[in-house]
Amino acid sequence: MKTALITGITGQDGSYLAELLLEKGYKVYGIWRRKSVVDYGNISHIKGKIKLIYADLTDYVSLVNAVKTSHPDEVYNLGAQSFVGTSWEQPLVTANIDAIGVSNILEAIRIAKPDAKFYQASTSEMFGMVQEIPQTENTAFYPRSPYGVAKLYGHWITKNYRESYNLFSCSGILFNHESERRGEEFVTRKITLSVAKIKLGLQDCLELGNMDSKRDWGHSSDYVRAMWLMLQQKKPQDYVIASGETHTVREFVNLAFGRVGIELEWSGVGIEEQGVDKATGKIIVKVNPKFFRPAEVAFLLGDSTKARNELGWKNEIPFNSLVERMVDSDLKLLS
Repeated sequence: MKTALITGITGQDGSYLAELLLEKGYKVYGIWRRKSVVDYGNISHIKGKIKLIYADLTDYVSLVNAVKTSHPDEVYNLGAQSFVGTSWEQPLVTANIDAIGVSNILEAIRIAKPDAKFYQASTSEMFGMVQEIPQTENTAFYPRSPYGVAKLYGHWITKNYRESYNLFSCSGILFNHESERRGEEFVTRKITLSVAKIKLGLQDCLELGNMDSKRDWGHSSDYVRAMWLMLQQKKPQDYVIASGETHTVREFVNLAFGRVGIELEWSGVGIEEQGVDKATGKIIVKVNPKFFRPAEVAFLLGDSTKARNELGWKNEIPFNSLVERMVDSDLKLLS
């Protein structure tokens, strides 16, 4: 029986990965931080099947103890300050967790379990102001937020430990991936939750930022499968994981409202843009300048040819289904 240690296990990706590994017969350990109120997050339904260890990515000693306790064959570092917007408000916290935290867990593995295979959650936000379209493993990075910069450090230190200490350490450069378990602060979940509330008469209007931002969206359950596949290879490599399609925030909004039978008509440009319910004439979507980033990432589109050819990976849940699943889940949650 293989053993895995997952940081960020209570989050979206951590919970889907834990489910996948349990299905494959793994013994699963998860790292979580001590809080005044116990919160199992997305793993409430499987908490009896996994072993939880109190530790923190900013506390090297606790990570060494976690590695010694779990004695893992595989370590998945999914713990992070993962919200781009917050990284502008808390840049130093973001750097300590998303950058230095990766060094801490890598060093803990090097000292306590150097034969463990390591996965680092890198991100398409490292491409930022994209230097080519689509983005591949060889595309130059140009991050546009404290989050992207911190993640770039984590990406390069993972590569450094691979080349310097011969650790099996690799990164998955994952493009946007969402799900019914996405946190409410993320734009996709904000949209689907607001759509459900507006449909049920619990909210009047949805306010958003840049409607023209283009993203490559997939479902988290597909993407965690790619993480596992990377650690089953003979040698560690980095891989772009993406759907290969790009859609605007406006397209996401149209699909989400369409799922509940509301057709939108758009007017205005930029911060004047608004969406009107065709049936009632009510303005139910507005652009609010406060939701624009200090430095925008306008266009992300990933090329996962390498992962498809070498890992045999593919995304099975298309964009339309992703949006519909999220809306249906929020309707059920509120009802």
